[in-house]
Amino acid sequence: MTTLRSVKGMKDYLPKEVPAYRRIEEAFARVMQRSGFREMRTPIVEPTALFVRAIGEVTDVVEKEMYSFQHHDEALTLRPEGTAGVVRAYLQNNLGNDEPVTKVFYQGAMFRAERTQRGRYRQFHQLGAEVFGDPSPAADADLLVTLVVFLREIGVSSPEVILGSIGGKATRAAFRESLVDFLTPKLATMSEESKRRILTNPLRILDSKHPGDRAACEGAPSILDVLDADDQSHFDALRRYLDALAVPYRVDRGLVRGLDYYSRTLFEIKGATEKLGAGDTLLGGGRYDGLVEELGGRATPAIGFAAGLERLVIATEENVAPPRIDVFVASEGAVGRALALANELRSHGISVECDGRGASVKAQLRRANAVDARFAIVLGDREVSDGVADLKDLAARTSTSVALSGMAAAAKAGLEGPPAAGEQAVSS
Repeated sequence: MTTLRSVKGMKDYLPKEVPAYRRIEEAFARVMQRSGFREMRTPIVEPTALFVRAIGEVTDVVEKEMYSFQHHDEALTLRPEGTAGVVRAYLQNNLGNDEPVTKVFYQGAMFRAERTQRGRYRQFHQLGAEVFGDPSPAADADLLVTLVVFLREIGVSSPEVILGSIGGKATRAAFRESLVDFLTPKLATMSEESKRRILTNPLRILDSKHPGDRAACEGAPSILDVLDADDQSHFDALRRYLDALAVPYRVDRGLVRGLDYYSRTLFEIKGATEKLGAGDTLLGGGRYDGLVEELGGRATPAIGFAAGLERLVIATEENVAPPRIDVFVASEGAVGRALALANELRSHGISVECDGRGASVKAQLRRANAVDARFAIVLGDREVSDGVADLKDLAARTSTSVALSGMAAAAKAGLEGPPAAGEQAVSS
């Protein structure tokens, strides 16, 4: 029989690993909510046309990496990124009518059929946020300082903001012309993909990893040199706000984006180089003032970002203990009463595991230690008859006789205080 395995590039997140992911997810939700963002959840499957229109027909994501399929008469795709689905939901549910500025965050699985490497999988998880309705550089600065606070809160000690601008339509048209003029004489040494892109999306060539393309781009003009007056004013104001917020940043004259929908502000935040090496970009984003209109809405300014959860876990790697079991109930014959006691304790907010396998008490107590339970209770017919059982503190190796009717209160009191010293050792 063939052994079934996970799909290539998709990993299992085991119980011992999940706490590290949950820690970051919870910190992200906490920080974003403090900054006025509300959580949104969108479907994993969307119409293929959504991503073709939003991301761009000649991007790597659409051309090579999407998991697309036909279902009856619908062309569907597993979402490769989060922004397009959030914009679709924003429009479909008329969120812009509720308030002039809409701030949302999301977390969830994304899918791209790209080459896997450490911290990058074909099913991966993103954290992201979007702000709709605010065209000001203040919105850009506020999002960036919120992200810096988040990264510091999860343990990235010195996040570095990398800042750029891709301008608006007029700026990009002027830059595209100068970039094509610069690269055309060098086409012979460039990749076949870039020879095609020079006609469709020449800005993507600046992001190419092909050696010939990288050599050809040396000395290329910067879009920052051709920003029009409005784009320059926006960029200068953003820098002033970041200075006022004491957010450290540096301007990257060659910063570009692989997705077509960006405009004006672009940013990345790097950090934890000692753990991630050269691939130390933790998150990236920017402004996309034309995307809502492109997807059928009225012109709406917007800015957003996304971060790969797997990379954040590596960047902040620490031993996160799994949630501890508060009480382990070992049954010695009285399985039904043990289950009832376990559920009574749970109703008081105590985490409880109950072992009803019929193993020896010694084996059950060994298991209680293995799952790092704080307390154990052995419940058999004698304890049920007497209405009294021992509450065993496994950390202090002590035992206290407690009436079953008061067991929940005694366990809660014990959990709220340090392990108590006592005379009666627990048998293991």
